[in-house]
Amino acid sequence: MTYLTIQHKVRDYKAWKEVFDNFEDTRKSGGEKAYHIMNTEDDPNNLYVMFEWDSRENANSFLQSSELKKTMETAGVVEKPTINFLNHLDRGKL
Repeated sequence: MTYLTIQHKVRDYKAWKEVFDNFEDTRKSGGEKAYHIMNTEDDPNNLYVMFEWDSRENANSFLQSSELKKTMETAGVVEKPTINFLNHLDRGKL
């Protein structure tokens, strides 16, 4: 399993989320397994999205796709995203 985070600002979360949801089949066929969407308390349009992918190769291919770039423009992403791949070290529940 591969984990990555993407942080970016959008014009309007609600409009962005609609495009994100409509892109689900494409994301899933590319290897995405799960996601979490979060924002900052002071700016609801400053998003942090954590994804689980089946492989780093599939995640990289998806991130490089022209379809993703077009979809991000349509969704109202207003600044270049910050992307980080993460290593899973531990998980717990309290």
